[in-house]
Amino acid sequence: MLSGKRILLIIGGGIAAYKVLDLIRRLRERGVHVTPVLTASGEEFITPLSVGALAGSRVYRDLFDLTDEAEMGHIQLSRAADLLVVAPATADMMARMAGGMANDLATTLLLATDKQVLLAPAMNVRMWRHPATERNLATLRGGGIHFVGPNDGEMACGEFGPGRMAEPLEIVAAIEAALAVGPLTGRHVIITSGPTHEPIDPVRYIANRSSGTQGAALAAALRDLGARVSFITGPASVPPPQGVDVTRIETAREMHEAVLDHLPADAAVFAAAVADWRVSNAAERKLKKDATGKAPKLDFTENPDILASVAQMTKGRPRLIVGFAAETHDVIANAEAKRTRKGCDWIVANDVSPASGIMGGTENAVTILSAAGAETWPRMSKEAVAARLAGRIAAALA
Repeated sequence: MLSGKRILLIIGGGIAAYKVLDLIRRLRERGVHVTPVLTASGEEFITPLSVGALAGSRVYRDLFDLTDEAEMGHIQLSRAADLLVVAPATADMMARMAGGMANDLATTLLLATDKQVLLAPAMNVRMWRHPATERNLATLRGGGIHFVGPNDGEMACGEFGPGRMAEPLEIVAAIEAALAVGPLTGRHVIITSGPTHEPIDPVRYIANRSSGTQGAALAAALRDLGARVSFITGPASVPPPQGVDVTRIETAREMHEAVLDHLPADAAVFAAAVADWRVSNAAERKLKKDATGKAPKLDFTENPDILASVAQMTKGRPRLIVGFAAETHDVIANAEAKRTRKGCDWIVANDVSPASGIMGGTENAVTILSAAGAETWPRMSKEAVAARLAGRIAAALA
């Protein structure tokens, strides 16, 4: 799939730069021509000699190489590749990209290119969660930049959390997805998946039995049709597919914010089983039994209605909005009422009563409700449902 493709690989500064050497090797194994651009800060971690030896190509480092610049070399480099990849993409690199800066070879190439760009962020967890980085991330996503990672894990600094650069094979999968050609090539689709966890106290929460299997399968199916997929997932028991932009959340409010941050999009699919309510008086410390044995009083408040808020947008609404209705009784009637009330285009209705074995299981039996009526599909694997639904979405966006 990647044989013959040309990747312009920009190597940022950070300890994760050592993984880029393996990434280059993995890409070369697949027949990819890799043109490396090593930033000054990246050179503090790996050498031009090691990069060039693995890439089998000249390593570009300086914007003001007079021989190349006499022929506008930075323009040629930025246009000759099929895809630009930045790994690791540091907080500084993302900030300069978001600000439209072009003060070195890397940022000049990124500003001058007419090709897709894929970033593999890597930074300290606090830097990743800083409001400035979040603003820059939203700006870059809004400009159509692809992302892979970061992953949760232990940092070189000893802290733990999101900020580890994706592994080389994950980046390879994301490159394959970015270069995939299909009916959804050039389209951006948001998918929510999994349950949400609503805290009662620091150790207890309200949740549901959603495994996230259907959402993950749909993300993979849309990716395979060429879509750029933003996958926003709660604490699911199944891993997200490779080659999609993953955002992990815990609560319904976090999911709502993440969805808004990923707009605009061509389509949005709300497959997550979002908690309707949260505990408004969640305790800051673990709740303890008292001498009376009385249960603590929990006060509930309604969570934001993510599906309705996006479906009823007056500006920037995705062309196609697909909701899911997990019902235990009167499935079709309740689902159609939900579609009308919330203003979405389609509702995927299914029976999740315990006897069905669907919630948390490997199969699904759905009915697609739209303005055209109801269409019931036979029971099949969740992967088969995903493939069929992805095809319908591609046809609707054609």
